[in-house]
Amino acid sequence: MSVNLTCKLSDRHLDSNQGNSQRQLAIAVSAISGVGINNAPLNLCLVLDHSGSMGGQPLDTVKRAARDLVDQMYPQDRISVVGFDHKAKVVVENQPVERIESIKEKIQSLKASGGTCIDDGIKLGLQETSKGKDGTISQIFVLTDGENEHGDNERCFQFSRLATEYNMTLHSLGFGDSWNQDVLERIADAGGGAMAYIPSPEAAGAEFQKLLKRVQAIGLTNAHLILQLAPHVRLAELKPIAQVAPDTIELPYQTEGDAIIVRLGDLMTDVERVVLFNLYISPASYIASYPDQSEIPLLTAQVRYDIPSLAQINSLSPSVAIAAELVKDFTPQVDPQVQNHVLALAKYRQTQLAEQKLQEGDRAGAATMLQSAAKTALQMGDHNASTILQNNATRLQEGTFLSESERKKTRIASKTVLQAPTNP
Repeated sequence: MSVNLTCKLSDRHLDSNQGNSQRQLAIAVSAISGVGINNAPLNLCLVLDHSGSMGGQPLDTVKRAARDLVDQMYPQDRISVVGFDHKAKVVVENQPVERIESIKEKIQSLKASGGTCIDDGIKLGLQETSKGKDGTISQIFVLTDGENEHGDNERCFQFSRLATEYNMTLHSLGFGDSWNQDVLERIADAGGGAMAYIPSPEAAGAEFQKLLKRVQAIGLTNAHLILQLAPHVRLAELKPIAQVAPDTIELPYQTEGDAIIVRLGDLMTDVERVVLFNLYISPASYIASYPDQSEIPLLTAQVRYDIPSLAQINSLSPSVAIAAELVKDFTPQVDPQVQNHVLALAKYRQTQLAEQKLQEGDRAGAATMLQSAAKTALQMGDHNASTILQNNATRLQEGTFLSESERKKTRIASKTVLQAPTNP
């Protein structure tokens, strides 16, 4: 197992006559599977809401989706199941996926009753997952259909952050239309995972399988991107780092000495994590010292990661140097791939502003921002997202309130690319 690390600037040419320049740097990272080396076993915990509102078809379809998911796992994998209403309980203790029928019978035994306490479910899920984390890839799926009425949302976020400290990843699944997208998004973002939307019982199986396929592709874990900036390069002051694929999220960073450290979490073998950096470059001091150089060094990047299949931690990828070309007769040459990443982040931020304006009662402002996000999605070639965003903008302009379903579709459209651009 090793890391694929590629770096691209939005424009690798700099005007040597200009004092300051701004550039976006896209760094794509994925795992490379070695010959004869398989991914480590999966250690999966399902944290399932079985409160009273899940009664009938919703819980029946979730249990069926969970049983089907168990059928898709391997004997060397591990499974545990936690159920929660206003309190949490272990339904399936952490164990290898060997006694499949027994595991499925215990999942089937869940009955709908009580209220909702998501944080108790996450807490017990962390405890159960920790029993099988050695030498495995630990993932937690948290599914709920409602508000955390008997719990504390801040505890949810604290437990999610705690999961990443112990090299576990937490994903959230919202079932139906009564769950709080702000809470589930923060749970997934803090836990290093994805947020999924299950609009109807019939969609439960597909969303479970999609998430299972994602976590089965994980080859490396606990990945951190390490950047060393040149003296004449700095990060933008406001929101300088964001992941733009496979999901969009503003990323925090830490500094160790003069290094910038960004946690990426899991690395998949078939899907790149793409992180976008907003850089400001001041080449004057470099040109003064090296007037004859045509290239200006900007930074070096490498990845620190764990290889669970080999029980190796803190492995380091080779360092990659990024430089720009100094030119006197400057003509912009924008990289189209990086530009698409910039658009993905713009779509996310425009949608966030729309939701903020909607909360403030500014329906006209929200509609304008959703229209901007729709145009941005169209520029990316994401026609599906553009349609969702434009339709909701039109509804607001017509004086119609957005339904919970429409608000949730908007959130998903803002965070992910629903349709890949077609090749010309």
